[in-house]
Amino acid sequence: MSRSVFDPGFDALPEVLPVFPLQGALLLPGGRLPLNIFEPRYLNMIGDALARDRLIGMVQPCDETVEQGAARIYEIGCAGRITAFSETDDGRYLITLTGLIRFSVARELEPARGYRQIVPDFKRFRRDLEEDDGAIDRERLLDALGAYFTCNSIEGDWDTIRQTSDERLVTSLAMICPFEPPEKQALLEAPTLPQRAETMTAILEMSAHGREGESSTQ
Repeated sequence: MSRSVFDPGFDALPEVLPVFPLQGALLLPGGRLPLNIFEPRYLNMIGDALARDRLIGMVQPCDETVEQGAARIYEIGCAGRITAFSETDDGRYLITLTGLIRFSVARELEPARGYRQIVPDFKRFRRDLEEDDGAIDRERLLDALGAYFTCNSIEGDWDTIRQTSDERLVTSLAMICPFEPPEKQALLEAPTLPQRAETMTAILEMSAHGREGESSTQ
């Protein structure tokens, strides 16, 4: 992934990380996630992060039937840096969170000002701070994406898609496609870019095949 001059190095990553549990939200290294913050505890979290290192962790709750502030969370998430923010007249933050590095949850701490915080373990994901230039099966991915778009009546900007780099394409599609939460988690946990692309291709193919099967049945 491309790095900003403002991104911290590996040795400067925090020992304590506030986390935002949000079902179906996927942040990947190098990806950009817009968020509308309005709950008091998360307003506290963003305010505290802005006053420190601007880093927060995005994680998914394991159980969508449980209130997300108390639900058990997946063990793998992604830390992001607040790279843009604005305040609204009605007391909200509009922020952009740019993915930096994944983490595993070493342990959860007591909440701070209403929001959850963890001790993150970044060691196994150190390579997230480097460029991932592994080759992907781009032709198969685009074929699967075309079938997925057709089955879901989505119009894609194919000129832009074809010109987008492998890493940006895989990251963007993984974050914006309406995959199920477990599928998004599988994409997050894929160790490398080629493995993430392979996982996403399989998800796209299965989704398109499922929709075709539904249409045939109907």
